[in-house]
Amino acid sequence: MRKLLKILLGLGLCILGVIGLILPIMPGWVFLIPGLIILSDYFPPLKRLLHWAKEKFENETTRLRDSRKQ
Repeated sequence: MRKLLKILLGLGLCILGVIGLILPIMPGWVFLIPGLIILSDYFPPLKRLLHWAKEKFENETTRLRDSRKQ
């Protein structure tokens, strides 16, 4: 039952996020990112996508930090 509720919560947040991306009134990423994080526990492709995004963010952060030291 708990697993189903988490999946429904993740889907609801993703739907709100997509609506937010279309409408200029609310920011969609605020809902989309947590929804994807919740759903990544149950869907391996989402887990791989989030792992890729995390590595890319860490690489860019390191690159920016190194460029500021120079």
